[in-house]
Amino acid sequence: MALIHYVECNTVHAANFVVDVPAGAHWLLVVTKTPALFWVHGALKLYPAHSVVLYQPQQKVYYQACAAQFVNDWIRFESDEPYITESPLPPGIPFALSDPDFCQKLLELIVSEHHFSRDCKASSIDYLLRALFNKLWESYFQDNITPQYYKLLKLRTVIQNNPGEYWTVATMADYLAISPGYLQSIYKKTFGISCMEDVINSRIRMAKEYLIHNAQSIAEVAARCGYQNVEHFCRQFKQITGHTPGNFQKQAKLGASL
Repeated sequence: MALIHYVECNTVHAANFVVDVPAGAHWLLVVTKTPALFWVHGALKLYPAHSVVLYQPQQKVYYQACAAQFVNDWIRFESDEPYITESPLPPGIPFALSDPDFCQKLLELIVSEHHFSRDCKASSIDYLLRALFNKLWESYFQDNITPQYYKLLKLRTVIQNNPGEYWTVATMADYLAISPGYLQSIYKKTFGISCMEDVINSRIRMAKEYLIHNAQSIAEVAARCGYQNVEHFCRQFKQITGHTPGNFQKQAKLGASL
């Protein structure tokens, strides 16, 4: 288990903000929302927003604002858990965070659990920290994180959460204010799948859920998943699943009854 001494989200500091601790007593995790200067290998270095750094106990901690304000999340804690003490994350060296929005939600939940004395507080915080460190681990080993990546990630999240919207390459490109051709190129390079394939896969995933667990007709499912033409929906559904929507629905219901 971990013992959290203090945790804050979206803390805003003035331009003269500095943290200078020659030897910190506890573990410290810092996630930036704005650029900042960090002391790394004997010198101050500038790191962009969405950087994260983990300091070990007894390690020198020095970072400071580099603009009109500095915004960050941070946790000061103790732990003897191997997922923290044996983490491959480089102590005291910032790296880019691959999914800032997801980590933000985890940190907000940790803040909530920390400030209330609920029955399962300790175990809830432990599970949330484990999830957070999983994300940090994924981030550290991802090498294509750029400011452009964050914009693409936001677009992909919107697509997967709203696959039934009227998505075209043009509308997706407008979302990022870039050309359709450029979007198609960088989207596939970043995620290993084209933007329209992502839309289609998200729609079929949603359709499978509705076909199995709802009493809607195939036409209603098609419309809800963003298809204006039922035949087109059936064709794409079979291409991806190997079944027509009707056969898929029958087999799913048959399996549930066995």
